[in-house]
Amino acid sequence: MTKDRLFRKLFLGFVRIHILHHCAERPWYGQEMLEELHEHGYEFSFGTLYPILHALEKEGWLKRKEKLVDGRWRKYYEATESGRMVLQQARKQVRELAEELDEYDNQKN
Repeated sequence: MTKDRLFRKLFLGFVRIHILHHCAERPWYGQEMLEELHEHGYEFSFGTLYPILHALEKEGWLKRKEKLVDGRWRKYYEATESGRMVLQQARKQVRELAEELDEYDNQKN
């Protein structure tokens, strides 16, 4: 596996966790989520975002509701109970990893 491919896989994993995090707070629609992720430094398009949202929905971690807003249908995504449980586990694992990385950095310095 190339370095770029490995980085992309890791990156997409973080994107999924980030999406679950926000969708556990409240429902989000695509444009709004893309803008939020851009603010966090994730640079990609709807062509990347929507397949991720659909995959999370297929896993049962997000649910989608459609609302009519200003004459247009908007798809809102919200974390399911299962998605919230996955997010809780992901938070724990991310914390443990961050602590280990900090320990490693402190040992090297």
